[in-house]
Parts: sequence; C-alpha cells; structure tokens
Amino acid sequence: MSSLFSPITIGSVTARNRAWMSPMCQYSAAPAGEEMGRPTDWHDVHYASRGWGGVGAVIVEATAVTPEGRISPFDLSLHSDDSIPSFARLAKLIRSTGAVPGIQLGHAGRKASGPRPWDEARLVYPSSSEIGWEPVAPSAIGFSDMYMEPRELSDGEITALIESFAQATRRAVEAGFEIIELHGAHGYLIHQFLSPLSNTRTDRWGGDSRAAFPLAVLEAMRKETPGALAIRVSATDWCEFVDDRAGWTVADTVSFVREAKDLGLDFVDVSSGGNVPDVRIPAGPGYQVRFARDLAQTGVPTGTVGLITEAVQAEQIVRESADVVLLGRSLLSDPYLLQAWRTRLREEPAMAQPYHRQLTRY
Repeated sequence: MSSLFSPITIGSVTARNRAWMSPMCQYSAAPAGEEMGRPTDWHDVHYASRGWGGVGAVIVEATAVTPEGRISPFDLSLHSDDSIPSFARLAKLIRSTGAVPGIQLGHAGRKASGPRPWDEARLVYPSSSEIGWEPVAPSAIGFSDMYMEPRELSDGEITALIESFAQATRRAVEAGFEIIELHGAHGYLIHQFLSPLSNTRTDRWGGDSRAAFPLAVLEAMRKETPGALAIRVSATDWCEFVDDRAGWTVADTVSFVREAKDLGLDFVDVSSGGNVPDVRIPAGPGYQVRFARDLAQTGVPTGTVGLITEAVQAEQIVRESADVVLLGRSLLSDPYLLQAWRTRLREEPAMAQPYHRQLTRY
C-alpha cells in the first residue's frame, strides 16, 4: 500500500488516507436575510463530489464565527444555532462518501467585507452598502489601498470574540464535523494578531503577547472539540521588515505551535503569506513543504499545501516531509483526481459502486 493511501489517525479521528481537500471559499452563500451564511445546494454537491472522489477528509471552506467575520458577504457563517441544520446536512453528506467531515472556522479581521474573485470591480463592500460592514482588527492598519481601514478592537470585543469562536465550534461539533480547524493563516484575524506587521498593540494582546488571543481561542475551541483540533498557519509573512517592524517568521511559528500543542492542538496545516501585499513568494511545485519539515520538531502532525499536483510528488511528501497533503485547485478542476492517482501508485481504484461499470472490460 502506498503511504499516501494509508489511513491516518489525528487525535481521535481516523481518515482513510492522507490526501485531504483543502478549505477553499466558494462565495456562494446568501449575503443577507434568514439564509445568510448557510450552505446551499452548491455546497452540498461541491463537497460531496470530492468525498466520492476519494479524499480522506473534506475541510469545508472558511466559515465565519460572526457575520462581520466573513471574508466576503457571500461566505459561510456559523454564528447562530439556527444555522446548525443546514451545516448538519452538509456534514452528513460528506460522511456518507467515506470522507471525514471537517470545517475551518475563522474571522477575516481587516480583510472582511471584501469582493468575490469574479466581481468585476474587485472592490470591497463598504459599510454604507446594503451588504457591507466596517472591518475590525488588532490595530487600525489597513491591508492595502483596496481595503477599508479597520477599527481597532477593544479589550472587551476581543474577549467576546473568544466566546464567538467557542460557540461556533460547539455548533460545528453539534452539526457533525469531526475536524475543527482554526483559520490562523493568510492575513486573517488570527494571523493579524500574531504578526508584528499588523499588531502594534501595547496591551495584553500585543507586544510579546501577540499570541495571547490566538492561544485563548484555541483553548476555548479545545473545550468544545471531542474530535481533532487543527489550525492552519502561515509559516512566514515572506517579509523581513516593514517600517522597521519585523515580519512573522518560521521560528515564530515553531514557538507558537509548541505553545498550542500544550493546549491540546492535534494537527497543524501549514501554508504561508497573505498578511502583506505585493511580497515576492518563490512559488513552485511543493514550495511550502519545507515548512512542514520545520514544524516536525514540535511533535504535532503536519499537513502541507501549495502546488502539489502529481501522485508521485504527493507520495514522496508523505513519506519524507508531512503527514498529510491538502489539495486545492487540482480538486476544483477534477473531483476524481485521486482515482487517477491511485492507479499511478498501483493502488486499486475505489470508485462509488454505481461507477464501477467503467472498470468492466467488454
């Protein structure tokens, strides 16, 4: 059996293989009204298809813990108990395919109320629009000229957000998701608190205590998570200095994950960048795999992402560098990619029963 298609246990959760679906926003939820932020028929078909395609786990896209935490007005949001049934339907569909249902919970912070990739103007939705709102952040530092300048969060608001993450976790678990992943990467709120480029506070949430809020969120989520608790991190800002302020580094990430491990973290999903615009990222096949190797010293199981497009490449990664590979764009273009990969790695196809006729020789 190939390493890629061997089972793996993370915390108390066992997945059938080590090729998982990475969380990728679909921007397909209602932006307002009673159905705001709830999964639609699109999400049900989209995620179930990848499950039937053979991934070990499906991590549902970034789902906000408050309405104001959505990356765009068209994102998923799990801020209300009324939303649980629609998310439960989605989790049940994923599980029926044999994949483990997971979900990524997050808050966009200063990158909130933004555009969908296909919006013609590619402009944020201002608070004066019917579906926009004012973004918040650790400090009143905008991401770029394309985004609104955020309002700095008060101490009380930060404390309230910790509870928002805890309650969203409770709802996700009640809905049936077994892997709960905190979105701590790509320049969203958790990453904003960690990086000195976006957090210039001088109170208990800043300075040498920039990790205090992310760690408090993880601790609160752990109390509500009987399954696997994960986090996606950006291992580096890809930027050493901005205005004499140092960026977030791999060494910072290693230190943070060690602290998170003591709070019960089961898995770290390693990505990079997203907190500083216009940085040069040396992208190439498997360019982020090295960060998973760096984090191996923490003892926390790791997953890696980034231009993993070939079966042999993925097999080598899980043999040598990471415990799991998370696939993104390649699964958007081909939900059944892993069936081809099984063949290339000399594994028997594992198609759903109604599709077995394609394997029949006439």
